[in-house]
Amino acid sequence: MSTTQSERPAGPARLNWRIRLRRDKSLLLMTVPAAVLLLVFNYIPLFGVVTAFQEYDPLVGVWHSQWVGFDQFQQLFHDPAFWDALKNTLYLSFVQLVLFFPIPIVLALLLNSVVSERLRNFFQSVVYLPHFFSWVLAITIFQQMLGGAGVLNQFLRQHGLGAWDIMTNPDTFALLITSQAIWKEAGWGIIVFLAALSAINSELYEAAAADGAGRFRRMWHITLPGLRGVIVLMLVLRLGNALSVGFEQFLIQRQAVGHEAADVLDTFSFYYGIASGGYSFGAAAGLFKSMVSLLLIWGANRLAHAFGEDGLYRK
Repeated sequence: MSTTQSERPAGPARLNWRIRLRRDKSLLLMTVPAAVLLLVFNYIPLFGVVTAFQEYDPLVGVWHSQWVGFDQFQQLFHDPAFWDALKNTLYLSFVQLVLFFPIPIVLALLLNSVVSERLRNFFQSVVYLPHFFSWVLAITIFQQMLGGAGVLNQFLRQHGLGAWDIMTNPDTFALLITSQAIWKEAGWGIIVFLAALSAINSELYEAAAADGAGRFRRMWHITLPGLRGVIVLMLVLRLGNALSVGFEQFLIQRQAVGHEAADVLDTFSFYYGIASGGYSFGAAAGLFKSMVSLLLIWGANRLAHAFGEDGLYRK
């Protein structure tokens, strides 16, 4: 006999916003500091974007500066130094994406395979530590190791092998800054992947081992599929931030290798905009970078949806 409408179990009642607010009050209060920081440092400064369409004069302020429309962008696109900086940014972003992005995944897999918890915690602390160094300290360490008077070149000279120019060679600058980024940030980047690994059901590994699957097959058929969603998400975020390859890192080493090799969009905005008093010109360069980054993250997210992954949000 069919169940009547009155006998069917009722679905979960929708709570009104007052009840949900009272229920989630503690969680909402925890988000207030992060929301304030986001508002102060990310949303309020968006008002300054208007200076990219002005001939901004700090003495008269935004309200009284001359409006010039797209003149700053026309000047920007006719500047050869801008195109050189854009080319360097894209090239260095590609190198870092290929060489740097897989490293945290590999480190997370290696650390996850360490049986001893004490040893695993020790290695995690070691690889995390460089993240807390400033770029000044990190580059100083590289200079002491690889510079002209560094440990490596002193060893080579003592054995009659000559010096090896690493820190001031524009041709190898892309590999240098990528190795610096790997040493400093790869350990911190494994946190998300270790969290994703801990969420994989351990019974899957036990069942696979009982069926005779070795370590490599368990990693290929269980671990990597379990990480796929997180890998795609981090790749989307990485592509969205691809044009921000590191302002401080390049600023410190720009004089050593020359602006032809070290100028990226961030340093271009600083040197040709703020440092030279062309605030509107620098704002135009920054706005261009932001728009390209937005397009990159949108395209990467669409690509993630095409492969059946959530990306930044579910389709």
